[in-house]
Amino acid sequence: MIRFVVTGTDTGIGKTIFSAALAAALGGYYWKPVQSGLDGETDSQAVHRLGRLPPHRILPETYRLRTPASPHLAARIDHVTIDTEQLTPPSTDAPLVIEGAGGLLVPLTETEVFADVFARWQFPVILCARTGLGTINHTLLSLEMLRHRAIAVFGVAFIGDEQTETQRIIAAMGQVRILGRLPRLDPLTPESLGHAFHENFPLSLFTESTL
Repeated sequence: MIRFVVTGTDTGIGKTIFSAALAAALGGYYWKPVQSGLDGETDSQAVHRLGRLPPHRILPETYRLRTPASPHLAARIDHVTIDTEQLTPPSTDAPLVIEGAGGLLVPLTETEVFADVFARWQFPVILCARTGLGTINHTLLSLEMLRHRAIAVFGVAFIGDEQTETQRIIAAMGQVRILGRLPRLDPLTPESLGHAFHENFPLSLFTESTL
């Protein structure tokens, strides 16, 4: 069964939007293991809205933390103990898209980061990256960290305006496959997102191989 982990080079990259589009395109499930911050729309709710996934395909978070902060801090404030061994991907009868929080080295506990959990799962990782200034450094650092932990990199998904040279040098120096680029969408609707994803990401990339 196809399973992807979607992570980002930083917070606010747009990986939730990408996850919604990917889960919808695959006709799959979405799972956010840890949600920090419950005021306003959560990531799971955003994926349900933008991807138009049926409610049963939005799998419940293992940890829901009220405080909008790094999970290790939010858990401390909320008097919750995160046990990363409890972060076990659920079995599904269709593809599963798993979204992390923030970047790869966001702490889950005082001793573990998201990348440690991803390394244990051994699912291919899609790295979402901005196209703007600073993304070359952030993206190459993230790729090095993934490979240092022997985590399979499925490819990079850019989000933002076209920056041809930035995208080229990341592909070359990072020795990574570029999956496509999701442009800025205004308005951002389920229809515009679905159209943009299919226009910019060949679905066969995600269905024919996960290596």
